[in-house]
Amino acid sequence: QVQLAESGGGLVQAGGSLRLSCAASGTSYSIRVMGWYRQAPGKQRELVATISNSGSTNYADSVKGRFTISRDNAKNTVFLQMNSLEPEDTATYYCYALRVTTYWGQGTQVTVSS
Repeated sequence: QVQLAESGGGLVQAGGSLRLSCAASGTSYSIRVMGWYRQAPGKQRELVATISNSGSTNYADSVKGRFTISRDNAKNTVFLQMNSLEPEDTATYYCYALRVTTYWGQGTQVTVSS
């Protein structure tokens, strides 16, 4: 089992920045991919960004150029630096890890005011 603990959400004005962190614990060796999804009220959960253990990244078009995902493999931690935040980025952000199966964090709320 893998446990994921997120931190870093909050309330920010449009144009501001936040940094999310997610630390994996438990049977966290050989995690292949880590990343972030988000879900806004009334909408489906959607990909934000992922990063493999080799450093390959993937971003949603809506966040390219504004968000940066990074990973510390030694600490099994993934980060999401979010700049130029927009009200449309308001959502619950979920950490994701893929090992043999997928694991999800509890979610952290990000609210961007206009």
